[in-house]
Amino acid sequence: MAATTDATPSPQPERPGMKDGVCSEFTVFTKIKPGHADALREDLATLASGSADEANRAALRQIGTLHDARHVIFDNDTRHMFASVFDGSWDTYIDDFGKTVVGGRFDKVFSHTEGFPGIADPGVKDWFVAQQAPAGVFVSSYPDLTVQQIWKDQRVNKAFQAVLDTPEFRAALDNPANAELLATPAFQKLMEEAAA
Repeated sequence: MAATTDATPSPQPERPGMKDGVCSEFTVFTKIKPGHADALREDLATLASGSADEANRAALRQIGTLHDARHVIFDNDTRHMFASVFDGSWDTYIDDFGKTVVGGRFDKVFSHTEGFPGIADPGVKDWFVAQQAPAGVFVSSYPDLTVQQIWKDQRVNKAFQAVLDTPEFRAALDNPANAELLATPAFQKLMEEAAA
């Protein structure tokens, strides 16, 4: 009798990197091409400049999964590290970056590293995996919050703070008709958190 197997293939291969809740870490260490450290440094400075920052921020909002990212040149200008924290799957993360202005910036930065095939190359994911060094420990301060949830929390907080500053809200607090609502533990907790 033949053993039964699950015929449904895995949609994406298992990728390296640790997770903490919804957050995943991604760190690659690459060798800088000889003589390219200054050019890489210049490209990183351009990446961090104001004009590039606006386009990057728009792309990051479009992607909506990146918590943070950093580039480091080290070992006497011979090595480069890129590290980031993101939501969702590893493959989607790489795909999303390739579809935005950030993909072109990745091409420019990583073109200074040995063997980088280009963000549009079908082998780019294999290249990243070969350069990736998963963290030994990875901890997030907010493991259950996606970037989208954090942005929503910021918008709600900003709107709530604006309400708190209105004379109408102050009048509602002083209105005896609202005394029962104001005395509830939930409302008291809301006001405590707003004051913190």
